[in-house]
Amino acid sequence: MPSPTRSTRSRTKNPGSQSALRHLNQQRIIECLLAGPSTQAELARQTGLSTATVSNIVKIMQDAGLASTEPTTSSGRRALNVRLNSNGAVAVGIDFGRRHLRVVLASLSYHVIAEESVLLPLGHQAEEGITAAVGLVDRLLDSSGVERSAVVGAGVGIPGPIDRRTGTVAQGAILPEWVGINILERLEEALDLPVFVDNDANLGALSEVTWGPHTGISNLMFLKIGSGIGAGLILNGMPYYGNVGITGEIGHATIHEHGLVCRCGNRGCLETIASTTTMIELLGRGDDAPLTPEDIVRKALARDSATLRVVDDAGLAVGRALGNVANLINPEVIVVGGPLAGLGELLLDPIRRGLVRHAVPVIGETTTLTMSSLGDRAEALGATALVFQHAGIRRN
Repeated sequence: MPSPTRSTRSRTKNPGSQSALRHLNQQRIIECLLAGPSTQAELARQTGLSTATVSNIVKIMQDAGLASTEPTTSSGRRALNVRLNSNGAVAVGIDFGRRHLRVVLASLSYHVIAEESVLLPLGHQAEEGITAAVGLVDRLLDSSGVERSAVVGAGVGIPGPIDRRTGTVAQGAILPEWVGINILERLEEALDLPVFVDNDANLGALSEVTWGPHTGISNLMFLKIGSGIGAGLILNGMPYYGNVGITGEIGHATIHEHGLVCRCGNRGCLETIASTTTMIELLGRGDDAPLTPEDIVRKALARDSATLRVVDDAGLAVGRALGNVANLINPEVIVVGGPLAGLGELLLDPIRRGLVRHAVPVIGETTTLTMSSLGDRAEALGATALVFQHAGIRRN
C-alpha cells in the first residue's frame, strides 16, 4: 500500500541514559504487543531483551495502567500473558491549519483521551507552528496522565501537498511560509516520536472510514472546503497517493477559463470561486471587521440573501468539479468537510445540483453526497488513525 511520508530514523534524547534506554525498550515491547497478547518469554525472543528486563518493564507498565497480565500455559508450562490495556498504546493526531492547531490523543480502542485547539497567527512560520504543537502535545500528555513511552507515534496533517520523495511541503500549500520545509524531519526531531505526515484532506478521508460512519465504504472522496479546496481519496479500500503523493488538488480545476488568477498561476480555478477566502472577500466588501467562515454559516442560516447567493454559486461550482472527478473514479460516497459543514443542505443542495448536471446520469444518481459528521476534528482524528494504520491496527 502507498504509505504517507515518514522518517526511518529514530531519535531518542540522551540515548545513553538509563531512562532513555528503558523508554526505548518499552516502546519495543509495546510494538510487539500491538499485534496481540504475548507471554514474557515470547516478548524476550521478539525483542532480544533478557527475560529479567522484560519482566521489569512489564511491571512498570502494569503499575502505570498500560498493560495487564493473566496466567496462561505455554509449551506445557505456566506463564504470564501480557496484554495492552485500551490506553496502553496512544496515538497523537496533529492538524495544522492556516490559523489553527488542533491536537488529539487517542487510545488503541479509538477513544479520544484528550484534545485541544489553539489559534495560530495568520502567516505563521513553520517553527512557530511546530513549537506550539510540541507545547500542546506535552500539555495534553501531562494533563491526561499518559506516559510518553505509551505514545506509538504522531500523525500530522498539513493543508497542502506533501512530496513523498523528500518529505517537504510542496508549492501550492495554504501555508506558503512552510513550502520547502522538511516538515517530517523537523517534527520528528522536535517531538522525539515517530512521525507520519500527510495532506489534511487525505486524513479527512481516512477519518471517515475509521472514526466516521463510512467504515464499510471502499470508494470514498473527502472534499475539504476552506481557505483552499482539496480532496482525499479512498479507492478500493486504500488511501490513494498517486506517483509522488500529490493528489486531490481539485481546488485547481479550471472552472472559468478567463476567470481570476489563482495563487497557483492559472486562471479560473475552483478556489477562486468557492473557497472561504473568496466568499469572505465577496461578502465583506464595505465591512470594517473581516468576516470569518463562522460568520458565513451564521448569516446563511439567518437567510441573508447575499450570503445565500454566494454559497449557492460556490456550491454549483464545486458540484461541477465533482462531476468530472466522479465520472473518472465513480465514488460511492462523497463527504464534504471543512469550516462550512454547519451549512448542511444549504451547501449540499447546490453541490448536488452541480454534480448531477455534470456527471454521467447513472453516476450522479448513485453517488451519495453527505456532510461530514466529524466537524473540525476530522483531520486530527484521521492523523491518529494514520498512526494506528502504520502499526497494523484496524478498528473492528
